[in-house]
Amino acid sequence: MFQPLGDIRVLDLTRVLAGPSCTQHLADLGAEVWKVESMVGDETRQWGPPSVDVDGEAMSAYYLCANRGKKSICIDLKQPEGADLVRQLAAKADVLVENFKVGDLARYGLDFESLSSLNPKLIYASITGFGQTGPRRHEPGYDAAMQAMTGIMSVTGEADGGPSKVGVAWIDIMTGWVCSTAILAALHSGKGQHLDISLFDVGLSALANVGQSALCTGNDPKRFGNAHPQIVPYQTFLCADGHVMICVGNDAQFAALCGQFDDPQATELAQFKTNAERVAHREQVVELVQSLISELSREDVIRKLKFAGVPGGAIQSIPEALADPQSIARGSVVNIGGLKLLQSPLVHHVPASELNQSRPPKLGEHTIEILESVLEMPKEVVASLLDRKVVR
Repeated sequence: MFQPLGDIRVLDLTRVLAGPSCTQHLADLGAEVWKVESMVGDETRQWGPPSVDVDGEAMSAYYLCANRGKKSICIDLKQPEGADLVRQLAAKADVLVENFKVGDLARYGLDFESLSSLNPKLIYASITGFGQTGPRRHEPGYDAAMQAMTGIMSVTGEADGGPSKVGVAWIDIMTGWVCSTAILAALHSGKGQHLDISLFDVGLSALANVGQSALCTGNDPKRFGNAHPQIVPYQTFLCADGHVMICVGNDAQFAALCGQFDDPQATELAQFKTNAERVAHREQVVELVQSLISELSREDVIRKLKFAGVPGGAIQSIPEALADPQSIARGSVVNIGGLKLLQSPLVHHVPASELNQSRPPKLGEHTIEILESVLEMPKEVVASLLDRKVVR
């Protein structure tokens, strides 16, 4: 079985979401990931409910979403022997990913400078709130704080309401993808190096057109709710039985959409031929579209969108989205060891049969295996480490 990263070993010193999601991407591609946890484990193990029972251990949904395909080893870093075990693993790893606060790992001799002297080819990726440099580098950073500070909350929410965060830890998730991409590039270079990945940097770069608009105009972008600041009509509308999202992306799509209605108001609507005209007359255009569909069912509106070639659809709940025929066809939910988990989108690049698909590990499930097989420790030495609570 070919796995793209089947020859790569990853030492995972991360917890919560950004780091674990990064290493999960690497595990999905075949890397062997050693998830080093404290004696009480990644804190997300307790971030429930909801949780599910896995062989007698409760695993939270939060933990399950980002730790597929890994091996868990519990080590007490505060004990010198524990830190030394991590150094030994680092000497055998290709990649190390950590999300401690800036400088914290130096206390244990586990910083980049210390470990690169042991393993010059080690790719050492640090994920922090603000990066290794700058006036905020020592400040902690969680996703919600990053959403506030990068400005995304200022443009999220209804126009006449207050700022709102995105419903998932959006910057954490993107940071995981950015970090895994940086690691793949570093592996391609074949050189050991320190990767400095910041949630703040990722959040700012992901402002995309909204951030660029602020650079172009000097103005503060405003909230538009479910509408688009630069495209009209591109927002939610209310049908007779619920909401739909209509995303008209160009003038041809708009003309095609107008052609789906045999109504004088559609003729009035069609006069706004260009997007610039529609943005300039946003309220009138939105009012006309709303009037045309207000008495139609969502199914009828979606049918018209399909005929016109306009992207859009019903506002689905999460269970509806996961049960959507497209989700089923694409295998977006995978059953691993009796657990239903969100599938990696990489499954369509790397066939599912070649993905590293094992359930998230129980706390310390692979401690003995890793010590004996990777570090080649005799059983009596491992037993002593367990007895002295250096490992669990």
